[in-house]
Amino acid sequence: MSALWRINLWVTGFFTLVTLGYMFVLLHQAVTDVEREMQAADAVVHYLGEAAERDPASLQPHLTGSLRHVRVSWLADGETGSQPMPHSLDAWFGRQMFAQARHPGRVLELQDGRRVLIAVDPRDEIDEVWDSLQQLLGLCALTLLLSLLSIRWALRRGLRVLDALLAALQQVSRGQLQVRLRSEGGPESRQLAGHFNRMTATLEQVQADNGQLTRTLLAVQEQERTQLAQTLHDDLGQYVAGIRAQSCLLRMLADRPQVLEQTVCALERDCEHLQQGFRALVRDLYPVVVQHLPLSEAFAVLVEQWRSSHGIDCQLRIGKHLPALPVASKTHLYRLLQEALTNVARHAQASQVRIRLQRRGGRLWLLIRDNGCGAPQPQRPGVGLYSMFERARSLDGQLRVISQPGAGWALALSIPAEG
Repeated sequence: MSALWRINLWVTGFFTLVTLGYMFVLLHQAVTDVEREMQAADAVVHYLGEAAERDPASLQPHLTGSLRHVRVSWLADGETGSQPMPHSLDAWFGRQMFAQARHPGRVLELQDGRRVLIAVDPRDEIDEVWDSLQQLLGLCALTLLLSLLSIRWALRRGLRVLDALLAALQQVSRGQLQVRLRSEGGPESRQLAGHFNRMTATLEQVQADNGQLTRTLLAVQEQERTQLAQTLHDDLGQYVAGIRAQSCLLRMLADRPQVLEQTVCALERDCEHLQQGFRALVRDLYPVVVQHLPLSEAFAVLVEQWRSSHGIDCQLRIGKHLPALPVASKTHLYRLLQEALTNVARHAQASQVRIRLQRRGGRLWLLIRDNGCGAPQPQRPGVGLYSMFERARSLDGQLRVISQPGAGWALALSIPAEG
């Protein structure tokens, strides 16, 4: 059953209960009023009966015909004056409203030989009550009809918005994020359309950003593969080739000790360079120190290597009583600091970097600040910032990036600290 039909049934039931309540009050009051009128009419019947017994001529038709609630009927010979009650709705209603046993009519034998019936007649009063009841039912029926029509009209307007929203959501579920709702109708409809349009615009922008990020990540991946291949071929490959050539040369220098010693020294240098290259390559691919060292020492190693490579003053302050973190969380923190220092080296033009890692207020804080040129905060973060935000989200933390032109960059990461 639709919502419209359910609302119509509820409203109809409510109006029915209200109408029955009004009818009960009206009929209860009507019975009391009719009984009061009939008691007054009884006095008139007794008065007319006494007057007719004294003077039959006093019962003139033009005098008795306009009496209210009193019926004067002249009877023929053998007529009893009792009339069968019809079986119509009005008669049934009259029987319920008026008890004839309480107000029996009087049949009088007049001095002139005529017979007359003088009885209480409640039909005028009952007709008034019946008319009032019909007016009440008609008014309630009209009010109910107008209410149902108004509800239908209002719901149709609201359901049009819901139908449009349902159709738009179906398009969104099929991946058509460019759909928009027209801002029309009442304030609620316009507010709903505004929220839906902002949602779809955000989803469309997120989809575009994800596509751009995917393309950027693929390009970065390809760049890293190219750089790795070049490193293996141009740097490490050359050392391996040199070591091989020098090892072959050793066979021919057995009788020349001086040249043999120089060749051995060169071979040792090449092996050392080869070892350093492999270490740097492994360090770039995976931070081994995170697995084997505490977080504070791993940060110290990273800061020292970065300071030696870029010649920028970088100071690291480590607080006491740091929490024990799993390897995955330590890796995220290490990579986040590594990405932040890479951004400083590439974009900040800074001469000083300050890093602080401390536990405060049940949370672990990582603060990074430089004195570089700064920049307005971008509307959409690049790959570096995006990766840092994703790592912060993986740690159930919050990352704030603050930057203004000429004031440098500041990063504040806060993650839960347990233990």
